Amino acid sequence: MIALGEVRVVIADPDAQSRKVLKSILHQGGHLVTGEADDGLSALKLIRTRQPDLVILDARMAFMDGTEFAYIIEEDGLAPVILMTSGDQFIKHNGNNEQQFFAYVIKPVTEQSILPVIDIVIKDFKRIRNLEHEVSRLKDIIETRKLVEKAKGILMDNYKMTEKEAFKRIQKQSMNKRVSMKSVAKAIILAYEINI
Repeated sequence: MIALGEVRVVIADPDAQSRKVLKSILHQGGHLVTGEADDGLSALKLIRTRQPDLVILDARMAFMDGTEFAYIIEEDGLAPVILMTSGDQFIKHNGNNEQQFFAYVIKPVTEQSILPVIDIVIKDFKRIRNLEHEVSRLKDIIETRKLVEKAKGILMDNYKMTEKEAFKRIQKQSMNKRVSMKSVAKAIILAYEINI
């Protein structure tokens, strides 16, 4: 297990004693509890303001089901989540394919059951975020290429340029105006569409 250093954690659990035990375990593991809540709504406010590295929450929360709450955190990309659950809840949740994205620990939580999971969950969260950024970057590259191709076509048709000349024109405008080639291509397409 590779140590990740101090992890900032928000705990959400309606049981004060359970929060106290978990906080002690996390502290002994070299982590920092930056906030505690006994219900989902309070926890969500804490998470949005404190921006923790990890959220550990009970699957049974007041005002909001823990798994429902975990989905909100996950969907908004706020932090990785570990759900604490009883054995019977674990079987129920693990049987639902949509909810297998979360790490579960069975209560009562011990140092041996939670600390190794923290490293795995945080590494997975970072890996997934990196993949999402890469996908977004690649989509932007594809969109840029499509726009540049369309703009080149417009220049070639309207100004009788070769493909190479059209590309150089877009590239030169991009450098002169200090904007992306994507922006130049969009401007060419827009100007063409306005004049149709």
